[in-house]
Amino acid sequence: MAGRIILIQTFCVMFCRTALARFRQAQLEEGKVKERRPFLASECNELPKAEKWRRQIISEISKKVAQIQNAGLGEFKIRDLNDEINKLLREKGHWEVRIKELGGPDYARVGPKMLDHEGKEVPGNRGYKYFGAAKDLPGVRELFEKEPVPPPRKTRAELMKDIDAEYYGYRDEDDGVLVPLEQEYEKQVIAEAIEKWKEEKEARLAGGGGNKEVEEEEEYIYAIKDDEQSDDEREQMEGEDGTQTFIAHVPVPSQKEIEEALVRRKKMELLQKYASESLMAQSEEAKALLGL
Repeated sequence: MAGRIILIQTFCVMFCRTALARFRQAQLEEGKVKERRPFLASECNELPKAEKWRRQIISEISKKVAQIQNAGLGEFKIRDLNDEINKLLREKGHWEVRIKELGGPDYARVGPKMLDHEGKEVPGNRGYKYFGAAKDLPGVRELFEKEPVPPPRKTRAELMKDIDAEYYGYRDEDDGVLVPLEQEYEKQVIAEAIEKWKEEKEARLAGGGGNKEVEEEEEYIYAIKDDEQSDDEREQMEGEDGTQTFIAHVPVPSQKEIEEALVRRKKMELLQKYASESLMAQSEEAKALLGL
């Protein structure tokens, strides 16, 4: 019984295959069977067929671009349609390259760009485009928002225009607030210094055995000592007749010494101008011997 059932099943399968083969053969003879597009463009070696497959892809892209305009399809359906459109665009590019290899026109240069222009690329993500309602999907809309243009930076000349005396703080006292505060603080510091000085003076007197009549002579801080004066300073004094006299702290040459120095200088200039080096050397030796 089991063998009979297996035999019947085998006969049915063979009959169906034979019937399907006869049906396909009949359709091929009538020209109704659609030929499938090759998976790889390189498998096609005929230019007319390559043109045919390119037109077929363009037709599919047009249908899907029309469908994706409907925002009511839902987010997932819109994303799938957008992915399919990008896939077909890449496939169209492969067929255009193959057509060029087979001697056909260069569609990448002269072909219409209508379908490509309907899509919008995200900056920094070249190649993938968004069509129709896909451009308004969550997370995609933010990608197309342009960043605000930063304000132009000021040049050095423009920055220097705002720099004046107030910038360096020379007008801080013009507001009438800073000067009274400084005066008040100055009085406070002076009072504290005087109080400290009095305390130190009392402490010194108390440590001297109680003799308050003997006080140390306070040093006059503004006195100018003789050894602190520079060589260029001159002490101004007033004479009995009211005239002002000056005492120089550096040696001042007399008129005779000045004349002798000028003569020596003139003599050396003439020697350097007219005398030879050997003559000058002999002159120096003679001076050395004479002790001049």
